[in-house]
Amino acid sequence: MPTSRLSPPRARTTSTPCRASAELRVILTGGRGMLGSSIAERWAIRRPYDELVLLTRDLVDLRDKDATREAVERIQPDSIVHAAAVVGGLAAKLANPTKYLLDNLLLDSSVISAAIDARVPELLYIGSAAVYPEHYRQPFLESDLLAAPLEPANEGYAIAKIAGIKLCEYASSEFGLDYRVALPSNLYGPNDDYSLSHGHLIAAAIAKVHAAHIAGDASVLIWGDGTARREFTYSLDLADWLVSQVGALSKWPTRLNLGVGHDHTITEYYDSARRAVGYAGGFQYDTGKPAGMRQRILDSGVAHTLGWLPQTALDDGIARVYQSYLAAQQE
Repeated sequence: MPTSRLSPPRARTTSTPCRASAELRVILTGGRGMLGSSIAERWAIRRPYDELVLLTRDLVDLRDKDATREAVERIQPDSIVHAAAVVGGLAAKLANPTKYLLDNLLLDSSVISAAIDARVPELLYIGSAAVYPEHYRQPFLESDLLAAPLEPANEGYAIAKIAGIKLCEYASSEFGLDYRVALPSNLYGPNDDYSLSHGHLIAAAIAKVHAAHIAGDASVLIWGDGTARREFTYSLDLADWLVSQVGALSKWPTRLNLGVGHDHTITEYYDSARRAVGYAGGFQYDTGKPAGMRQRILDSGVAHTLGWLPQTALDDGIARVYQSYLAAQQE
């Protein structure tokens, strides 16, 4: 995605409301995460006359229903972009399924119920492709939700996200609100969690390959046999398009898949990280470790009719993320 050399106009990004002449006042949750920070960055460029209010965890514990309700009532937003979630890689979800289920249930029920109580007219809920069944035909359609059992490793997280999806759907039908659900593929981008215990696939691959490169190791260990397939979308591509949609979500269906339309093997993602880093070593596979679903890819045809067209090629995106990783290492 090209960037301008000129300094863009800044959206009014605050932690307290000050409507003045703002076109829209919008609450963004999860603004320090990978997707949320990308949304905030793109908002400043695309919509400088809106007022974007960031509800970060140091201001409001979004698991606290009373505190969240008070914040929403005080701010009186025109729309909410709910990107906050407790996320992590496969190892973290296997080790802490209770946390991923409970924290996400609390987050989503708190934010969405506060929006309903305040009759916020529009809400964009960031869901996850993890809600789709483990053994089912692919690519997944939006109607495939609850069509078959979930992947066990992601079950706790997926159940919480499904509850959030259904809560948005019920609110829309019962109260006439424009609450819509974005269902992105796996995401990668700047400001990801690069830890080996909690990082997603591409962030963890970059961190592992970089460490092996610096140490001069002959190989990098990959969980599974490397043949499982995943679809990844660059977070800034998704953020840029979502920012353009806020305020006009009524034209969306209740759920919308958002992916790039093609997938790669786990080994291919590691290979792209290897090219970005300049690592000359190879890969070894621990087939005793779980690798998750064999494949997960979305049918994003409905989104294409609404103008969704991601632009960033995989190698370009991973190269940018690697530079972001190096910058983060210097902080």
